[in-house]
Amino acid sequence: MPTCYRHPDRESYIRCQRCERAICPDCMRDASVGFQCPSCVAEGARTTRQARTAYGGKRPSNPAITSIALIAVNVGVWLAIVVTGGRSSLLVDRLALLVQGRCEETGGGGYYPNAPEQACNLQGGVTWVSGVSDGAWWQLATSTFTHVEIWHLAFNMLALWFLGPQLEMAIGRARFLALYLLSGLAGSAMVYWFTGEQVQTLGASGAVFGLMGALLVVAVKVGGNVSQIGVWLLINAVITFTLPNISWQGHLGGFLGGLLIAAVLVYAPRQHRTTWQVAGLSLIGALLVAAIVARSATF
Repeated sequence: MPTCYRHPDRESYIRCQRCERAICPDCMRDASVGFQCPSCVAEGARTTRQARTAYGGKRPSNPAITSIALIAVNVGVWLAIVVTGGRSSLLVDRLALLVQGRCEETGGGGYYPNAPEQACNLQGGVTWVSGVSDGAWWQLATSTFTHVEIWHLAFNMLALWFLGPQLEMAIGRARFLALYLLSGLAGSAMVYWFTGEQVQTLGASGAVFGLMGALLVVAVKVGGNVSQIGVWLLINAVITFTLPNISWQGHLGGFLGGLLIAAVLVYAPRQHRTTWQVAGLSLIGALLVAAIVARSATF
């Protein structure tokens, strides 16, 4: 009486199409023809070459997953800020990018320019809020996931939803995530250098503008029509430089970072492409860190 090779106590008259060993119903895995055993299915998965994008990344089965995850993080941070006081939330002071610390009225409402930390701590009704130059280095990253106004969040997330899946399909999930995060850091570095020392900056716009720059590079690389991307960039540039309270530094830094990062990804030599890409992105990251350190040394 034939029995399953994985379950000797079970009678079986079905054989694996690959190794021809007897398998029971619990061990049967659908194959293109007949059934295969779990061992052969696992071996096939190891030996089958995975599909890759034109630029070396693994082709994602669902190119929207990373964008959805990033949107969820941004929305989660926004909800936390809303339920803890909105603009006056302590989370804003902790997460938004502030170049140099400042003395704020407790609960929001205003701040005292150039007030020293020691004097601020001796006064009642005010709170000292640390900036990047004071050691709050995490703000360079957390500010790119922080929003207060719903319209600001909605605009950035809508842009991420339209741009993200296209780029993830073109370059792969890991490369897309690196593009997003490094573009956000590039925007923060530009803000750190060229924004007023006691001006708070927040929002995912730097990372989103990085995606715009990357999409432009990919379109040029494949010989696509860049006119629509150009019009979109022109509209956003007009908005950036004409409307008040918009950080042109974050937008420009993210856009330039996205251009450079995408150029590394799509123009890397085919031979040892991944090595070239990792080296290029590592160099960009190191240069951004060096720029941040150099700026901190000026205080």
